[in-house]
Amino acid sequence: MDMFDSPSEKKMSKISSGYDMQIVLKQLQPKEISDMAHLNTILHQVLSLIPRYEFEVLAREHSTGRSPRTFSRWNQFACLLFIHLAGRRSMRDGIRSLSANISRLYHLGLRTVARSTFADANSKRPAEFFQALFGKMYQRCATVAPGHKFRFKTKLFSFDSSVVKLCLSAFPWADFRAKRGGMKLHVVLDHDGYLPAFVRVTKARLHDSKMAKMLKLPKGSIAVFDKAYINYSWFRMLGASSLFFVTRLKTNAVYKVLKRCSVRKGTGVTSDHVISVTIRGEELRLRRIGYRDPETGKFYEFLTNHFDLSPKTIADIYKERWQIETFFRLIKQNLRLKAFVGTSENAVLSQVYVAMIAYLIMAWLKFKSGIDFSLQQMFQLLQVNLFDRRELEGIFKTPGDSHDDINNDYRLLSYVD
Repeated sequence: MDMFDSPSEKKMSKISSGYDMQIVLKQLQPKEISDMAHLNTILHQVLSLIPRYEFEVLAREHSTGRSPRTFSRWNQFACLLFIHLAGRRSMRDGIRSLSANISRLYHLGLRTVARSTFADANSKRPAEFFQALFGKMYQRCATVAPGHKFRFKTKLFSFDSSVVKLCLSAFPWADFRAKRGGMKLHVVLDHDGYLPAFVRVTKARLHDSKMAKMLKLPKGSIAVFDKAYINYSWFRMLGASSLFFVTRLKTNAVYKVLKRCSVRKGTGVTSDHVISVTIRGEELRLRRIGYRDPETGKFYEFLTNHFDLSPKTIADIYKERWQIETFFRLIKQNLRLKAFVGTSENAVLSQVYVAMIAYLIMAWLKFKSGIDFSLQQMFQLLQVNLFDRRELEGIFKTPGDSHDDINNDYRLLSYVD
């Protein structure tokens, strides 16, 4: 049975519906009507944050000769980035999920790809391209990043590394121990915005101090690191290059106290000494600071070559080193750095550098848009909205700032691992 009893009622309904629509359209601005007609997917908007011209310039610079016929560098990058952002567990999972939504991404020039083609590209196309793209993205983010929390204006960096365990039979190039494989992720964290400024992947057996000697930092910078990097010869080189460091003193360190400075009570600082250590018959003057944490009661001995900052500031600088541990935890929890879509060294390097690029994209978006959420929350919200057609910044609004569909995203977070 038709819900309308007569043709006249049907006609009146059509007139009423058309009239109502005209009223709605008159109330909307032209831009709002255009936005209703077409909104790109969230994934499209994320990819658009990569400067395409610079991308293509780098692609030409790192070309291996013959240009790919169908599966371009852009396609390879988009697939790897999607696997990270969507939290796909394998190459098969990632390719299948992307192919199911390829009709929404045709305007990006993306195409469906066979797993064998994707695997071949990851294995043979040099990962140095993604390393160079990471460098470009860091330079871009650094221009909008907020400064560090301290009063001094010089740059502050943290050094550290993290081991990623690998199956030795699947990754024979990553030999670590007798029956275990692994790689080491070396990172220099810029405390202006907590951005990764330097990333290198090596075999897990490489000692941290050897990698540190390869680093070049801006003149006057302060580097903070743990006791694994202690090398007095390297400390002398840092001083000669007008670079400063803050670290912890080893318990078995041999030194001579040259001067005892007064300290302020109530700051936790127990001592401030000028000391000397001997390196191959030559004396190196350093500063030793004793500090007892008022909250935990633990006692620490810090070592630095910076004689101008207050001892409490030196202690606070070392405490700030914990931010690099937070960085490692965040990328391992939210990006695919424990399961890899390829087993060759080049494929692993490509996936690692694209993960760092994904981090910088989110950081840039956070800085430019003034988003209050943490990067972890942003990654989680992005994962459940990648193929939605809506404004990118809209998914990061607080529940009271927009429509009810924003609230639904927060309920979805409870289902994200």
